Order: sequence, then structure tokens, then C-alpha cells
Amino acid sequence: MGASLLRLHFHDCFVQGCDASVLLDDTSNFTGEKTAFPNVNSARGFDVIDTIKSQVESLCPGVVSCADILAVAARDSVVALGGPSWNVQLGRRDSTTASLNSANSDLPGPSFNLSGLISAFSKKGFTAKELVTLSGAHTIGQARCTTFRTRIYNESNIDPSYAKSLQGNCPSVGGDSNLSPFDVTTPNKFDNAYYINLKNKKGLLHSDQQLFNGGGSTDSQVTAYSNNAATFNTDFGNAMIKMGNLSPLTGTSGQIRTNCRKTN
Repeated sequence: MGASLLRLHFHDCFVQGCDASVLLDDTSNFTGEKTAFPNVNSARGFDVIDTIKSQVESLCPGVVSCADILAVAARDSVVALGGPSWNVQLGRRDSTTASLNSANSDLPGPSFNLSGLISAFSKKGFTAKELVTLSGAHTIGQARCTTFRTRIYNESNIDPSYAKSLQGNCPSVGGDSNLSPFDVTTPNKFDNAYYINLKNKKGLLHSDQQLFNGGGSTDSQVTAYSNNAATFNTDFGNAMIKMGNLSPLTGTSGQIRTNCRKTN
């Protein structure tokens, strides 16, 4: 579940800031973000957040926001899978709104080229280097066949044996929800193998391989991280703190939801 919890925090922060808007369920008179293209059939872990919230509420009612829970869960997930720790800043409050449109427009997609990735991250205040750093989250987790099918059947900047092995679990037609790990070498360990894989043309998504693609502006950063796990770990923690600072609701703005799935 670790990778999915990390992704929830990312998908929260890139849409209206880190305000737990991603957790709000659709109702008859409210449209949340869960049906947005980047979230539908892939965002998960909502039940884990519910369990954390109920336990926190019983000990400390009305104090800890769902947005803060997402931020801490993301950090603790990385630590549990062998990655770095960082100091999570706290005090975010929860939104009473969500934005399906922003979720569809602001979250970068698996078919993005490097220019689109740089632009999507720049819109949120991140440098191209920080794009490469945060993409290293793909050292854990899995993706659905539908997100990488075009790459494994049509692209040339992919290791042929790697492509063939992926085709075994992702047919050209059907099997849309079949999963493959982002990091083929250490799929459940948070390390720098993602970058080594990219250098070997073993990026799972088109958007992954764009970061190292023969002469691109981010090639050198991928190489640096592939050679130095410690630098990656330090940079990742710092980039996560920065992401966790995206437009939080503080003071009297927003609320502390009692139930993360609905407004009070």
C-alpha cells in the first residue's frame, strides 16, 4: 500500500494544494476528484486513511486534519519501504471543495513528453531537477497495462527483452488492469534503482523514459542519481517537504474533517 499512499499525497497536493480534496467522495450534489482520469481505477488506500483517521480521532478529536494524515502517511510509507525520512510540517486544514477539472488538467500523465512534464511541475513551482527527484517515487508501486501498452509495443527506446517480458502480462488488446512494477529490479524497495533502470532503457511509462532519452536536458540528473543514492535520498526528502507546502489551508481557512470522505 505504501506507493499508493505516497501517490495520494501527490495527487492531493497538485490539485488545490495539500488540502485532502482528493479524499472527498462524490455525492448527489457534489463532484469530487476520484473519477478524474488520473485517479479513477488507480487511486487507492482510502480505506487505510479512514482507519488512521478514526484511530487519531479517538485519541485526539478534531485536531489532526486529513491533509496532514496524507502527508505523514506518505513519509512513513517511504520509510517503511527502506527510503529516507524527512520532517513533515503540520498544520494543514481540510478543504470543503474539490476540483475534478483541476485533477484532470494539473496531474501529469503517463504519455507526457519531457516538455510537458517540466511544464506541469513548473506550474507548481518545481524545477526540472525536482521533477527528476520526485519521479524517483516510481522506485516503488505498479502501473496498469493501459498506461504503458503503447510504449511496450510501439516505442524503440526500450530494452527489447524488457518490452517482451512486459508484453507477457499486457496484451495488445485486453488486460487493461493487469499490473507491472515500475522498478523491475527492486519493486518494493525505495532506492535509486529507478534511475539505473532508466539508463538501461527500462522505464515502464513513456513519461518515465522521457527523463533519460539520449541527449535530453534531464539525462545528467538521472545519471547523477543512478550513481549516488545518498544524494537522491536527501533531495527526495527536501522535494517532498516542498510539495507538502503547496497552498495549504491554515488558520481559520477550511476545516478539520471528522470523516475524510465528506465535509463536516
